[in-house]
Amino acid sequence: MKAGKMVHVIDVQQASMTVNAAGTPVQTWSKLATLRAELIEQSTEEFLRGAGDTGVTTLAFRTRHVSGITTDHRVSFDGAAFDIEEIVAIGRRRGLELRCKRGQP
Repeated sequence: MKAGKMVHVIDVQQASMTVNAAGTPVQTWSKLATLRAELIEQSTEEFLRGAGDTGVTTLAFRTRHVSGITTDHRVSFDGAAFDIEEIVAIGRRRGLELRCKRGQP
């Protein structure tokens, strides 16, 4: 994994429940980690073919290995939030490929 290809900055976020002023529980997202990542330009065909929906944006990021990232987290990239659909380990704790999906509003 070459550092020169990791030109994008992504934030991995985790959800937590807080209570607003009205006493209603609200889900909020806080930053878990900020990572340098390589954006894979839709080269993961088997993942993209499975997406199927035309109103869905799919991205894949390659980054260094970070312990504790799960599909319960999400990725914030370029002002948009993407749900992590799949995590693929690269080598033995060498890196991660985060396959993410975001539906169009």
